[in-house]
Amino acid sequence: MSEAPQLPRAARAFVSFVALLRANGFAIAPEQTTAFLQAIQLLGPRGPDDIRQAGLATLAPPPERRAAYDMLFRIHFLGGEEVPGAEGEDEEVVRLQDEGRGDEEPPLADEANESGEMAVRAEALAERRFGPSWPSDALRRLAREAPTRLPRRRGHRRMRARRGPWADLRRTLRESVRNDGEVMRLGRLKRRPRPRKMLLLIDVSGSMKARSEDNLRLAHTLVQATPNVEVFTFGTRLTRLTRALRLKRREQALAAAAHLVSDWDGGTRIGDALQAFLAVPRFGGYARGAAVVILSDGLERGDLANLRDAVAKLSRRAWRLSWLTPLAVGSGFVPQTEALIAIRRFVDDMVDGGSSAAVVAHVLSLRQRRAA
Repeated sequence: MSEAPQLPRAARAFVSFVALLRANGFAIAPEQTTAFLQAIQLLGPRGPDDIRQAGLATLAPPPERRAAYDMLFRIHFLGGEEVPGAEGEDEEVVRLQDEGRGDEEPPLADEANESGEMAVRAEALAERRFGPSWPSDALRRLAREAPTRLPRRRGHRRMRARRGPWADLRRTLRESVRNDGEVMRLGRLKRRPRPRKMLLLIDVSGSMKARSEDNLRLAHTLVQATPNVEVFTFGTRLTRLTRALRLKRREQALAAAAHLVSDWDGGTRIGDALQAFLAVPRFGGYARGAAVVILSDGLERGDLANLRDAVAKLSRRAWRLSWLTPLAVGSGFVPQTEALIAIRRFVDDMVDGGSSAAVVAHVLSLRQRRAA
């Protein structure tokens, strides 16, 4: 009995890339994989871009998922290194304008805030890498219970019900035919419940350094568990991470997010970040009717009036606004910082955000809190 032919070592990287695409929801037939290998052999690629173009021509990712394809390509072939993109690819990142004089030299992230306890205003651009880790009990609970316990809203489509405000004429007439024209029972309809939008705004400044990685892992779990979740980070820049966190494998998603965010462990400008979020119509629309959760200690170094105005606007758009801060220890927490005192009346919840278990418990209780 002859053994199956072994795959050449040079082709293994390309075949594993196809497997990575399939694992993240790309539909690729075996014939496309063969065509991909033949195209690479025919081109004799001189660089990564030739391989990427061969994949685009043979694997045919849909146009709306082109960005996800490029991101997976960079992670797989380049080890996550950034590739200069086309113009307009950074539209998910909004840089916050500094109101300082401009003659201060921003310190390096490690030098400026090594301990993670200081709130600063200067921008410090840095890169961060997340190591592999097992999901905690809190994240497993979130993945298990999120589909059934997160807030819901009434949709526009209707569904059958024992009691409801609308008559189900189609079902009623169908049953009357079976009963020789007699209407024995009038069918009812009600609105079908739909998952409510959720918006996570995560502080990645230096004062939140100890919580940034855990908060990103929690955000990835939430994005994978339920639809209609949007995730942004802010420090001295506002960055949308939703597209990166939709990657199924946690390590790959966090690696993609780490390369998108460039203001790790830098300054704290919450008011400017929220104002920038509301100023972009596409971003501001994510908050309308959504359950908004802000993970931040609230150690603002900017203008308090700017922060107060942004939180007030966000509160009017949101279905419920929760501010989770590591400073809120105990049930009788009273804000002590000027920023938290200024925004307290616009926030529905100001509770503990110092651990993943506390954040998960609050997120899963949002529906009950609203009903109460």
